Amino acid sequence: MLPITTEETPLPPTRPQPSKFAALEPLNIPVFRMLWSTWLVANICMWMNDVAAAWMTTSLTTSPIWVALVQSASTLPVFLLGLPSSALADILDRRRWLVATQFWLAGTAIVLCGALALDLMTAPLLLALTFANGIGLALRWPVFAAIVPELVPRPQLPAALGLNDIAMNASRIVGPLTAGMLIASAGTIWVFALNAVLSVASSFVVLRWRREHTPNPLGREKLISAMRVGVQFVRQSQRMRAVLTRISIFFFHSTALLALLPLLARNLQGGGAGTFTLLLAAMGSGAIIAVLFLPRLRQALGRDQLVLRGTLLQSGATAVMAFAPNAWVAVPAMFFGGMAWITVANSLSVSAQLALPDWVRARGMSMYQMAIMGASAIGAALWDQVATGTALNLSLAIAAVSGTLLMLVALRWVTDVTGEDDTSPAEAGWAAGPPAEAPQEEGRVVITVDCFLIVNCAE
Repeated sequence: MLPITTEETPLPPTRPQPSKFAALEPLNIPVFRMLWSTWLVANICMWMNDVAAAWMTTSLTTSPIWVALVQSASTLPVFLLGLPSSALADILDRRRWLVATQFWLAGTAIVLCGALALDLMTAPLLLALTFANGIGLALRWPVFAAIVPELVPRPQLPAALGLNDIAMNASRIVGPLTAGMLIASAGTIWVFALNAVLSVASSFVVLRWRREHTPNPLGREKLISAMRVGVQFVRQSQRMRAVLTRISIFFFHSTALLALLPLLARNLQGGGAGTFTLLLAAMGSGAIIAVLFLPRLRQALGRDQLVLRGTLLQSGATAVMAFAPNAWVAVPAMFFGGMAWITVANSLSVSAQLALPDWVRARGMSMYQMAIMGASAIGAALWDQVATGTALNLSLAIAAVSGTLLMLVALRWVTDVTGEDDTSPAEAGWAAGPPAEAPQEEGRVVITVDCFLIVNCAE
């Protein structure tokens, strides 16, 4: 009788499950925790400044054009200085550049407080100081976006970017509320004073960071050349082309809801300024909650699936808001809209970060931000015109349907590679040096260096 043998079949490898608090793990890193706190305070200051400046404009002039120009002055520097500032962030020491931008913002806030205290404030001066503050914001964002990947291990990068999104959405709630309470109780000048104090304190916090600057072995690039190289890299990177196409489509359509939200809030049953604030808070809360669940969602779904399902959820929220009769229906729709918004934005932001090598990261992320700003600005203008020419609910319905269809087309035809671009430096010995013995004939010696990029493309 033959012995019975049993053979154990090895179990298929399982993907490690994220811990319960995986979304908060980067906060265990002291440097990231310090800079994240600075980023949170900086965004609160930004919203406080925008609210106070808009309110003060109404007391300085009755012309609607000046009120509109204040908003333009705060966003225009992003288009004008986004690429040059990101090139400087890749060329210079990023710590020093970040400190310089913080002190620029602090100085602008101090000048603004001084002008108010001396009763010198006018509408043109406020517009100029708002533009100067926008310059500081345009200079700061690319360098901070480039710094984050070097602070955390690569597996924690999605969680770190999610925490940055939490800071942005939390500041969107805290900043306007703080500014509103100070304006009502003490006056507008105290909003700018608090902004100045927080900006100066944040600058000295960043000064505590001891970062070693690693010079480029090829030497420092020139500004114009660095800008040209950054644009060329993004244009030739298949992954970046896919990311920019998808983020532009998403924000072009999702901005319809935000652009028309004041009118939607007013048209709701019993709607008004309080309802508008409640809807914004619901969207911000949904975004914060979604970030906490993103690590588990990434384990269950791929990047394209997250983008597609987030787009479907955003379109659904937009369609519900188009026909919502009251706040009881609108608030849950905005909550899920916030979840969808942060899911798509975070997924594509992570893809952009992973597609960019360190030497061009700030330039690539600035173009990512410019794509968001440009798509949002064009989308807001278009959907407002559609709503004016037809009806408010029809404009939102068209945005919901076309947003889903175009994203499906982008996912199908503007494909993203599954692997990662090999942007690591070449190993030593990849090229032969000059010959050991001098050649017999006389003349010049020409050495050529060929640079190339190896990309792993999926079939």
